[in-house]
Amino acid sequence: MLVLSRKKDESIVINNDITIVVVEIRGDKVRLGVEAPKEVPVHRREVFEAIARGDDVLPDSDAPPAGQSEGAESLAEPPCCSETSSNDLRSDPLS
Repeated sequence: MLVLSRKKDESIVINNDITIVVVEIRGDKVRLGVEAPKEVPVHRREVFEAIARGDDVLPDSDAPPAGQSEGAESLAEPPCCSETSSNDLRSDPLS
């Protein structure tokens, strides 16, 4: 496992097309933004494991389908850095 240290607004790039950005650090929680192509599924581990088990995992009715970004239309402000985050970061674990 590669272990990296990052500060707020710093990022890492995976395979030239996936970017992980530290959006916020609050106490012992870190809020990450994920920018990935639409065809790359991005899920929290517990959601990924539920899908792998075949559990019925339904997104919120107003949330986009898994793997699609909210607010991804604008390239001026990456979805990871806006108030609505991308892919499976629809719920705010820091709230």
